[in-house]
Amino acid sequence: MTLPNPHDPYAGNILTEALGPIFSRAETLARLTFLPTPPGKLEGVPKHIRLHMLPTLRDLHVPSLEGARAAETIDLMTRQGYRYRDPMRASTWSMVANEPDRRPLQAPAMSAAVVGHSGVGKTVATKRRLSLYPSQVIKHPKFPKLVGPHYQVVWLSADVPSSGRAADLAANLMFAMDEAFARYLPDRPPRFATALARGRRNGSQMLDEWMQVAKGHFLGVLHLDEIQNFFKVPTLEQRGRRKVDGILELSLIEDQALKSIITFTNTAQIPLVISGTPDGISALSKRLSNVQRFVTCGYHKVEPFQSAEDKAFEFFVDQLARYQFVLKPITVDRELRYLVYQLTAGIQRLIVCLWIAAHRVAFERKVDDLRIDDFKRAAGTLLAPVAPAVAALLSKDPRQMARYEDLMPSDEGFWSSFWSTSASS
Repeated sequence: MTLPNPHDPYAGNILTEALGPIFSRAETLARLTFLPTPPGKLEGVPKHIRLHMLPTLRDLHVPSLEGARAAETIDLMTRQGYRYRDPMRASTWSMVANEPDRRPLQAPAMSAAVVGHSGVGKTVATKRRLSLYPSQVIKHPKFPKLVGPHYQVVWLSADVPSSGRAADLAANLMFAMDEAFARYLPDRPPRFATALARGRRNGSQMLDEWMQVAKGHFLGVLHLDEIQNFFKVPTLEQRGRRKVDGILELSLIEDQALKSIITFTNTAQIPLVISGTPDGISALSKRLSNVQRFVTCGYHKVEPFQSAEDKAFEFFVDQLARYQFVLKPITVDRELRYLVYQLTAGIQRLIVCLWIAAHRVAFERKVDDLRIDDFKRAAGTLLAPVAPAVAALLSKDPRQMARYEDLMPSDEGFWSSFWSTSASS
């Protein structure tokens, strides 16, 4: 029998009881980490079989310190959001029913942003934290003010559609909600089947319908990924004409889509986490005067590794060194680490891809070993398409980086100033 925590600040709230314990920083880092099982004895295992062992490395996740901080923010927001929506209060049900209440405990808009270049692990860190909750959907046999069982949805994650339009965003949210219930209640018919089957979709009405269901099932936190999809990407010609020290602003595709998200944070009292590339997050600060609500709880910038001497980079590569699918492994020394950094610019996803690709090059030889030249050949063949982007990122040159929309230098001064001021006050 588990004894109640005498220091639980949320004691007595049915919505937080099934969320599991509050983790320390060390516990958060440990639980976010995922290391696949290293290869065992490889003698007698044919190379074509080992080739199919390699992709397990794609599941590897070594969280950064900022990733752990983002995870802490997500949990803090989720639990605090439930503090304001305790179903024992009449005001909570007034909010769910869209009824006015003169004395509600109104929750402030709770939102956070997780930003970083593609491949640095921001989305993985966010989704892994969400998956640490014991269950996405919780069944309550008894629930305050209701007769019979009720289902609580702890979290939901959806992509902002590439179209950037409200109707497509609503459809993604509806699909995500139906999929969540389908995993736990396979016999339950999809709640949004009728809305999704309509030939002509009204984005505003669909978002209102989804939001009402989300409130009724006490959604704990909503994660919207690829936030940059709300904005139109400038053409390569436009990016090429930009000033070296200037910031090229992205244009909003549809006002309604973003306005609906702001309405959501204002009225539904459900915490929101957004994640995306720096250009999209920067565009938010340029487009809306009240966009501060998107980072009221935190702004987390997940960076690539900063150099080949970065201790975090060394640790990451040392972890990869455990996964060598050859009979004669390579020694990970300073020369190899420097080469890996130069070929990947410290982007975690590219480092893993390079490690896999180097093995594929090595498998073409009769000698069963891994060599430093295998990494060079892999970068020049299997990973050749990313080489120009890696060079641009390593150069720190705005002109080169501007050729790639998600590497465009962005103006993050507002967010940095906002949180440094908050931290020092």
